[in-house]
Amino acid sequence: MKIALIGYGKMGKTIERIAESRGHEIVARIDPFNGEDFSASGFPKADVVIEFTRPEAAYDNYMACFKHNLPVVSGTTGWLDKLPDIKAHCEKGQTFFYASNFSVGVNIFFELNRQLARLMNTQADYKVGMTEVHHTQKLDAPSGTAISLAEDLIENIDRKDKWELDKQSSDKAIEIKAIREGDVPGIHTIKYESEVDEITIHHSAKSREGFALGAVIAAEFTAKNKGFLTMKEMLKF
Repeated sequence: MKIALIGYGKMGKTIERIAESRGHEIVARIDPFNGEDFSASGFPKADVVIEFTRPEAAYDNYMACFKHNLPVVSGTTGWLDKLPDIKAHCEKGQTFFYASNFSVGVNIFFELNRQLARLMNTQADYKVGMTEVHHTQKLDAPSGTAISLAEDLIENIDRKDKWELDKQSSDKAIEIKAIREGDVPGIHTIKYESEVDEITIHHSAKSREGFALGAVIAAEFTAKNKGFLTMKEMLKF
């Protein structure tokens, strides 16, 4: 499979190494300093594009891919206000795979979060909150993973209807504490606490390897499928 990379920082280089180890070919590498490569000969030859960049650049990158009718796998977060437009493009024939986190372990954690939330829905004595920790180079807060976790809590716990960053203005809100320190790949903790005990679920990434491997597996899946795709379809949850 021929892969184009948009974003060639630490994650892009890790994705490249893993993709090549699985027998794939990198035909284009695009970063902020060589954006003209969208029209270079290698880019249109790609079977799929993997995009890990910045929130302010993501949407324009997707549009550049769609102009070439190339399927996109994206792990960039912080741009979801434009998600309805991306889905509309998919209804017209484009293919887009989005995940706030490509780690297989994290996506199992998502499913665990949903199931625990359903159990806790009737347990009003428990307050629920979340903490996420990432490296200092991560610009958006809360993380896309934390937002996904919070939205699943809201969907499954009737007494919650919104999330708030570093505050809780009412009992209906879920507080997400966002911490930026060191070179932490990603830690997410959800805690239910009552006056007598607490229940905690926790995921801690050891490196970027899990994210990169998941992105390559998603690219392999996307090259064979159409429309708007997510980890739920790929992992068959």
